[in-house]
Amino acid sequence: MRIDIVTIFPEYLEPLNVSLVGKARARGLLDVRLHGLREHTADVHRTVDDSPYGGGPGMVMKPEPWAAALDGVTASAGPADGEAPTLVVPTPSGRPFTQQLAQELAGRPWLAFAPARYEGIDRRVIDDAATRMPVVEVSIGDYVLAGGEVAVLVIVEAVARLLPGVLGNAESHQDDSFAPGRMADLLEGPVYTKPAEWRGLPVPEVLLSGNHGRIARWRRDQAFARTLAMRPDLLERWDRSAMDKHDLRALAELGVHWDEAQARFRRTASGVEE
Repeated sequence: MRIDIVTIFPEYLEPLNVSLVGKARARGLLDVRLHGLREHTADVHRTVDDSPYGGGPGMVMKPEPWAAALDGVTASAGPADGEAPTLVVPTPSGRPFTQQLAQELAGRPWLAFAPARYEGIDRRVIDDAATRMPVVEVSIGDYVLAGGEVAVLVIVEAVARLLPGVLGNAESHQDDSFAPGRMADLLEGPVYTKPAEWRGLPVPEVLLSGNHGRIARWRRDQAFARTLAMRPDLLERWDRSAMDKHDLRALAELGVHWDEAQARFRRTASGVEE
């Protein structure tokens, strides 16, 4: 996969040289290219922002440097890249970044990132790019950062670990929180390693049993318990048809009776207080 990142702070992306992403780059599994936005300015001050039309606080990133930078990225397409990259724009007003979206982006051969600073990028840059390439506006959470570079780091790492050959064990991500399949809309339960007892705290007996069926059941039950404790909002998205009788029994033991729970969340979603 090829990844291009346009930014006014290339040094902010230094973490892409270490850990899994750094190793993937060294092994040729990931081609990451950084582009300084200020290199595409035309004035002596290398200006990338200006005051907003309509007034208001803050500054807005100018369209000319962004257009020149993105044009340069697309003009450098290689034989394996495709005609144009998928442009990923980190923004609090974007589509929530999920494991499903990470899987989707991992299937693209070429991604380009446009992390904004100040009050954001002139909207015409995004609208113009959308006429020439797929554009995905992505939010990593319901909060605002000083800039989009940290969101780029989050997205790139989440996507890169899904690429073939990046993880030492190709099956490692299948049991992750939110992984497609049986872990969809579930949080992963607790994990343990040696020693079997530490500071008086033992590893759960089932994990020492060697019974893989019991272990798988315990892990799924723990995923239900943790999800209900930490993210009860996810219950509304669970698919009853994907639950077996053991799942339903485990949920009942946790106090979740399917029809009642679904009715409660429907009332909550509609604004009706219980």
